[in-house]
Amino acid sequence: MGFERGECGLPTIGAFGRRRRIRESEKSDSAEPRTQAAVARDPNYPEIDIPPVWDAKGQLVQPKDFRELVFLGAPLTPHGLNGGKASFPEFHNVYTQPAAFKAYRATGKWPEGTMMIKELQLVSDPKGEFPDGSTTAPSGRGYFPGPPNGLDVSVKDSKRFADSNGWGYFNFNHSAPPYLATAALTSVDECTGC
Repeated sequence: MGFERGECGLPTIGAFGRRRRIRESEKSDSAEPRTQAAVARDPNYPEIDIPPVWDAKGQLVQPKDFRELVFLGAPLTPHGLNGGKASFPEFHNVYTQPAAFKAYRATGKWPEGTMMIKELQLVSDPKGEFPDGSTTAPSGRGYFPGPPNGLDVSVKDSKRFADSNGWGYFNFNHSAPPYLATAALTSVDECTGC
C-alpha cells in the first residue's frame, strides 16, 4: 500500500504524517499535483487538475498513483455485521482529485471530470476472533485492513454519461493487484447499487 507498517501490520504515525504533508502542499494554488504529473489538463474538465484519461476505444485508463490523492474515507461492511452475507465484505478506500475536492467544498457539487476511486481492501482476518468478525490487536478490538482486492472508479461526465445521471462506472477487477490497465464502461445495473 505504500504505508510504513508497524509490528502489528498497521500504518505507523510516519505514514499518516506523510499523507498530511501531501494534503498541506495541495492547499497551495502554486503547488503542482504530486500525481500523474505527465497528464495535461483536459479542456473538457477545466476545473480538474488530474483529469480522467480515455484510450482510443473510449475505455478509462487506470488512474495512476491514486493512493496519493485526497482520501475521503473507508466505509467497512464486514460479514460479521451483516449476518455473514455482506455484499462487499471489505474496506472501501475512497479517493478523489485535489481540485474536485476543493470545488466540492466550495460549491457542494462535484465538477465535471471528478473521479471517485474506490479501492477494495479485505479485512485482515475475515473470520475474526469474535462472532461479529472482529479481532484484537495491540490497539484494541476492531476490524483491521488486509490486502487490496479490487478497484472501481466512477467518473462524472454529464455529456458522456447522460443516460446514467452524469456518472460512468468502471471496474478494474475485483481481485488482488495488479489491476487492469484500462476498463470499459460497466452497466448501470451492475454498479450503481454500490
